[in-house]
Amino acid sequence: MHKLVPIFFILFFAVNNSPVFAQSKKDSIVRKQEKVIDTTFKKGAFNPRIATKRSAILPGWGQIYNKKYWKLPLVYGALGATGYIYFSNIKTYRLLRLAYTYKVDVTQVNVGLIDPQFKNYSVEALRVNRNTYRQNIDYSVLFFIIFWGLNVVDATVDAQLKGFDVNDNLSFHFKPGYSPLANTSGISFALDIHSKKDKSAR
Repeated sequence: MHKLVPIFFILFFAVNNSPVFAQSKKDSIVRKQEKVIDTTFKKGAFNPRIATKRSAILPGWGQIYNKKYWKLPLVYGALGATGYIYFSNIKTYRLLRLAYTYKVDVTQVNVGLIDPQFKNYSVEALRVNRNTYRQNIDYSVLFFIIFWGLNVVDATVDAQLKGFDVNDNLSFHFKPGYSPLANTSGISFALDIHSKKDKSAR
């Protein structure tokens, strides 16, 4: 056993000082540094994750984070309209449900409790309208969720696009050219994307 100990240390130092192991250690250090230093968003940029979380918590909060205040009336207008439709439909649905229940009551005791706007409705008409309003409630909830989701998507995409250069330096033009693959001449469409620094350096 005592003879194996020196051999173990010799192998340990040989592996530890090998070029392959040294390169592996360097790669590991670089990966750790990349995790610590997040260069995805430069200073002053907008973080899509923050915009997403805020919009999911409170509609319009992500738009405020992105400084797109003009979108707030659109967000609250869409959600407010669907919310109003939901409560309006559920109120009418409850009245129709009670009216239908009272109308089919064979004792006719509660007929006088039917809402005046539905007193002249037949049993079938009450049933059809009740089901229609019940369906409208489902649609209003669905659209409310959709508009809430669109609010989150809008804030996320808007924050993501903040990192792109969309100034006046973006340009496109047509230029003649020769294609060696097609062995023919033609006109190509070129999109010139560059920063202000690139343009000033020309």
